[in-house]
Amino acid sequence: MGLGQFAYANNSNRFLAAEPLTTQPFAIVGVPFDGAVTHRPGARFGPQEIRRASLMLCDGLHPWFEVSPLPLLGDALDMRLPNASALALVREQIQVQATALMARHHCVFLGGDHSVTLPLLRAAHALHGALALVHFDAHCDTWQDHFGEPSGHGTWTFEAMAEGLISPAHTVQIGLRSSGERAAREYVQDQGGLIFTARQLRGLDGAALAPVLATVLERIGQRPCYLTLDIDCLDPAFAPGTGTPEPGGLSSSQLLTLLEGLAPLNMVGMDCVEVAPAYDHAELTSHAAATCVWAYLCGQVAKLP
Repeated sequence: MGLGQFAYANNSNRFLAAEPLTTQPFAIVGVPFDGAVTHRPGARFGPQEIRRASLMLCDGLHPWFEVSPLPLLGDALDMRLPNASALALVREQIQVQATALMARHHCVFLGGDHSVTLPLLRAAHALHGALALVHFDAHCDTWQDHFGEPSGHGTWTFEAMAEGLISPAHTVQIGLRSSGERAAREYVQDQGGLIFTARQLRGLDGAALAPVLATVLERIGQRPCYLTLDIDCLDPAFAPGTGTPEPGGLSSSQLLTLLEGLAPLNMVGMDCVEVAPAYDHAELTSHAAATCVWAYLCGQVAKLP
């Protein structure tokens, strides 16, 4: 990649030096909102740092899929969102913009805190019906209130099930490990879904993850599937730059193996959330996020005829 292209990508803040979005089948979209966090704020700055970290991925093919998403990828830049604390208003604007984009492109959304996933699921549901969900996270996000607030970045999974946006039997959570009441921690499993906790995955990598992948692929089948990746599914050693870090998480290699193995699913969209650059070290978190998004896009491009 030449210096001129680097300057263009850096100055225009685009992901992977993608061209401005026009008719490309895949799109990157920033969702810079962190008004629903319960611990450390700063995820609103995640999109720009993920884009910046992605520049090192511009000039090569994925080592497993042997493709690059660049020729098929456009950057819609960041959503224009109200600077307000009213979560319902922000979510309404996210849903409106996401619906228009998802009708024309396979979108990857860069958050933002995890509360943005609910309106993204609402937009995807309007296009595809009840969805399968693959949810990477340290936290269950199935609380029924947020410290007295009715909704936030830890309630969206419960809300999505209550609204019928996702099929409980086709919902899979991976990497959970935070403390909490049993009713919340195991809510998805109690509703008929699957949970693979971080503890269950300790010591498993490479081929050892094959049974996990086989179980998920069989469970979800070809139902339209949305993937949401909270970067705190990774251990803080690999992703310190996040609002609610939880020791004992997945490694980068585990996460990438899982993302690569899930590529055959009928994915209709993805988000990567909770990257908070102010708490990062040596850009570890933004690089991990960019690489995970890149791996997801390469897996989808590799399936095209």
